[in-house]
Amino acid sequence: MIQRRGLTIGQISDRTGLAPSAIRFYEEQGLVTPDRTDAGQRRYAGSDIRRLSFVMIAQNLGFSISEIRAQMASLPQERTPTKADWTRIANRFRRVLDQRIRQMQALSDKLDGCIGCGCLSLQTCRLYNPQDRAARLGRGPRYLMGNSASEVE
Repeated sequence: MIQRRGLTIGQISDRTGLAPSAIRFYEEQGLVTPDRTDAGQRRYAGSDIRRLSFVMIAQNLGFSISEIRAQMASLPQERTPTKADWTRIANRFRRVLDQRIRQMQALSDKLDGCIGCGCLSLQTCRLYNPQDRAARLGRGPRYLMGNSASEVE
């Protein structure tokens, strides 16, 4: 019978493509929690392959370790996460990704026009943001951050 936590760090490394040092880092960050043998060697569960793969994907999508850790905290430690467990996390990440997509679309659509940054250097900025009215909404490129010109009128 296969032990629940019987994979070595080398086996996990082979399966995920992560260097053992990266796996140890993710352990330090609380993203995986291997058992230890009597000799102190790490032993991972098969489900840790999925956890680490998820971390790699989430990082590639721009999520920080702390954001990933916060979401993965809801995964059960006493059993292998189910599809429903992963779906809950995926739905939370999807909402963030959808917001980022909307922001990127706004950036793409408005990049060559007034973004409410206060520079007033483009002729059109004088039309869309006279006297830097967008500054009342806060610092930075207000129109790209979700504000609209109608909020300052």
